[in-house]
Amino acid sequence: MNHLVIIGAGSLGTAFAAALAQTGRRVSLWGRDPETIREINEQRTCKAYLPGVSLPEGFSATTNRAICQEADVLVMAVPSRAFRSVCEEIRGSGLKPGCVTLSGTKGIELQSGLRMTEVLREIFPDHQAAVISGPSHAEEVARGVATALVIGCEDEAVARALQEIFTLPWLRSYTSNDVVGIEIGGTVKNIVAIAGGIVDGLGLGDNAKAALVTRGLAEMVRIGVSMGARAETFMGLSGVGDLMVTCFSNHSRNTRFGRMLGQGLSLAEARDRMNMVAEGIPNSESVYHFARKHDIRTPVTDLLHDLIQGRLEIHDAARRLLSRSPRAELD
Repeated sequence: MNHLVIIGAGSLGTAFAAALAQTGRRVSLWGRDPETIREINEQRTCKAYLPGVSLPEGFSATTNRAICQEADVLVMAVPSRAFRSVCEEIRGSGLKPGCVTLSGTKGIELQSGLRMTEVLREIFPDHQAAVISGPSHAEEVARGVATALVIGCEDEAVARALQEIFTLPWLRSYTSNDVVGIEIGGTVKNIVAIAGGIVDGLGLGDNAKAALVTRGLAEMVRIGVSMGARAETFMGLSGVGDLMVTCFSNHSRNTRFGRMLGQGLSLAEARDRMNMVAEGIPNSESVYHFARKHDIRTPVTDLLHDLIQGRLEIHDAARRLLSRSPRAELD
């Protein structure tokens, strides 16, 4: 696994490229925007997505999709709504035999209900699919701040090979074969983070946010276990770990988006103030429809979905959650 190709020159993809450049392997970053690619190559910055970060010299960026044909590992770091279409473009160029596909994207596809690794397996059936997740804000990964991740793959040997790549003096990675649990944790935490941001924006206090995040974790476990995940996976980096950093960090796009909603901004106004995607918005729609199809109880997801659809006023959100029928905590 000597040539690593990262797809998506946004915050996460560029951060991955900066980190992996330290492994001594050949690292290529693909993106669509020629200006962004030129800035990365010539100035070693990516001001739109990683302001204030100086990028190392150990990788190159390109708009030429043919670079994918040379990849030993193809790392997908694009928004969930663009995931399939970008993969289909890459399929047109072709991957070489033995190339491993690795998803860093967090979400469930709306139309199909498929997780990102399932989309990878559908489009690239002859290639191993894996996932990487955990508490990893791109701003800190790009700066080489201490970070821990989990790599999920059903093939243990592939997982170990990827683990070796994602191991640096400041970066530690673990392996797991619970791909479902890792992906569901990374998806649902974005929904909970927006809801937590709304609590912040409404000024409801620390007690309310702690309760919301904890019940969001219970919802995450309920969804994941219903899909075949192991409950203990959600106590790890891709569950509690990612949930904590996304709900309580100033870097979190999802929490920031929710906070703006809680402060009275409309969805359109909040979107206009973001230059990056808050994945909790499309995630809430995908998870909502998946849960309805499989009869899974998801009060936090339902609340955010109804807010986005205009069926619920922001100031009625807390009342709706608190007025639900009493039940046992572990029910």
